[in-house]
Amino acid sequence: MTSTDATTGLQLSAEAQDLLFRDARTANTFSSEDVTDEQLRAIHDLVKWGPTSMNQQPLRIVLVRSDEGKQRLLPHLSEGNRAKTESAPLVAVLAADTDFHENLPRMFPHAPNAKDMWAGDDGFRADHAKLNGTLQVAYFILGVRAAGLVAGPMTGFDAAGVNAEFFPGGREKVLVVVNIGKPGEDPWFDRLPRHDYDEIVTTV
Repeated sequence: MTSTDATTGLQLSAEAQDLLFRDARTANTFSSEDVTDEQLRAIHDLVKWGPTSMNQQPLRIVLVRSDEGKQRLLPHLSEGNRAKTESAPLVAVLAADTDFHENLPRMFPHAPNAKDMWAGDDGFRADHAKLNGTLQVAYFILGVRAAGLVAGPMTGFDAAGVNAEFFPGGREKVLVVVNIGKPGEDPWFDRLPRHDYDEIVTTV
């Protein structure tokens, strides 16, 4: 489905472009094929290089594999998200660590006082954790696709309930829940439209 015109100016192969974007879809059903630890480590080893402000890297992940784990998660999801989550071989609960600044002496040694700079304003720090964590969520989804898997990201859940269940310490705040696996029977909704370049881009 790739056209020559669509790939002009890009160094990434047409096949890789299709894998990551044009042919990639949000899955709503999943096969029973497992997602391996090797695949997950390969995804992390790729997407960890995506940029964040001051190398904050606030993303934290809880992997839900077991039936017990899913039974803890499912009650907090919107009703329409429960069946597909129950069928997915793996579910990733992606959250932002609002105390990311504690790691900055190692993550961003260019600014020795970075930890102290971020320590004083909890709200400002939480905003940055959410922004940069959300960037990392996008990288994560692309990494899942790069592994030949499909992702089903969801924001339809009770955030307070998910936080209490999986992040009881209070420093991590859930951003997105992502179902991961191989597509099952009739996995896609119809392809929805996207904005054209001239609709969203202006030059000054």
